[in-house]
Amino acid sequence: MRFLNETPPSHDLTYDDVFMVPRHSDVASRYDVDLSTSDGTGTTIPLVVSNMTAISGRRMAETVARRGGISVIPQDIPLPVVEDVVSWVKSRHLVFDTAITLDPHQTVGAALALLPKRAHGAAIVVEDGRPVGVVTEDDCLGVDRFSQVHQVMSTHLVTLPATVEPRAAFDALDEARRRLAPVVDESGRLVGVLTRTAALRSTLYTPAVDDRNRLRIAAAVGVNGDVAAKAKALLETDVDCLVVDTAHGHQGRMLDALAAVRSRDPSVPVAAGNVVSADGVRDLVEAGADIIKVGVGPGAMCTTRMMTGVGRPQLSAVLECATAARELGKHVWADGGVRHPRDVALALAAGASAVMIGSWFAGTYESPGDLHVDANGRAYKESFGMASARAVANRTSTETAFDRARKGLYEEGISSSRMYLDPDRPGVEDLIDQICAGVRSSCTYAGARSLEELRERAVIGVQSAAGFHEGRPLPAGW
Repeated sequence: MRFLNETPPSHDLTYDDVFMVPRHSDVASRYDVDLSTSDGTGTTIPLVVSNMTAISGRRMAETVARRGGISVIPQDIPLPVVEDVVSWVKSRHLVFDTAITLDPHQTVGAALALLPKRAHGAAIVVEDGRPVGVVTEDDCLGVDRFSQVHQVMSTHLVTLPATVEPRAAFDALDEARRRLAPVVDESGRLVGVLTRTAALRSTLYTPAVDDRNRLRIAAAVGVNGDVAAKAKALLETDVDCLVVDTAHGHQGRMLDALAAVRSRDPSVPVAAGNVVSADGVRDLVEAGADIIKVGVGPGAMCTTRMMTGVGRPQLSAVLECATAARELGKHVWADGGVRHPRDVALALAAGASAVMIGSWFAGTYESPGDLHVDANGRAYKESFGMASARAVANRTSTETAFDRARKGLYEEGISSSRMYLDPDRPGVEDLIDQICAGVRSSCTYAGARSLEELRERAVIGVQSAAGFHEGRPLPAGW
């Protein structure tokens, strides 16, 4: 990446401070752009779901990996749960979504509690392993919650064979005027569920899979306690990337933690952070990190800059850190601060191999937690920062009440925030479509067929606040 007037400005920059200049391009279509990363994680799109408890769970990990990204399971999740999540994700189908299943005699209330767990909004009623009906929220409206689902389910099923190709599946659903269908094996047992949109997506995305053709997933470990033992246990779960994580990554404990992780001779990439300077990158790489997490304070749930004055505008941090990492043959993830597809494109142009996304994905069906509805009928999920009182309470649950209360006095981060679902893009796949479409288009404007070419060819200019405002679309006439 280079600046339009060759000389970088004397002050640090956020994503909002810059724009990308279009260049001569021979890239005829956004579909000609390869979004795969080269950082060893095996992802085919440059998106990493942040290791936040309110965001990264098994449904998120499954869905994102099927589209080519990777999710990081947070460090405060108990190891048995991590083992279960990793095993579950790696057993998922590469094309078909995992169905929400119900017994015919379960209640409508149970169905309504489960339906928001998937963006497709349907549950398959199963008897002896075979689908006998489909229940949607519309089927449950105005019905007593103690009614049984066999009384409200639709029995006019269209099923798809497990061997079906995406185009044939789309055509079959389109002809039958069905949004989705159960997928069954030769014996008629349920394998999964496929929507028309998912059939289309399977032709646009390549799943992120390991050497055994299973979906990829990452897990985080902190810098306190017996890091070597924790790392060993996580590696034994078969995770595909280990993330050594703390808010202030350029410190002695992080270097010790990386040494402990390296003592286990991990065969997977090790990411570590967070830092915002070239010095931090060099120290973490020397200690054993393959990927450096860049970002202090730009996240939507983070109050670090307001509480401490510490941090750095994210674009400049990514640019400096990526340059330092590239000189050492390593990579960086841009962690935080992205709120629009343009921000993701700019982070990649600045040299990041991937972009970590947290709060943006919190308001989706796939994030953990229950779906709530406010007084105006808008659906939302609760999110919170990983240094907030809520997160600290979860992380210190085994400590004494005194120690927990003492640590709770010094929390940072937002403990509860409503992340509203976008009615037009309520699922994480909808947001992935939006982001990847924007990044692919950015590449065509720059004349780049890959992320490496985007970094080489991108030309960036500095703009005023009015310049940024000018680029925002108007929801109505002026």
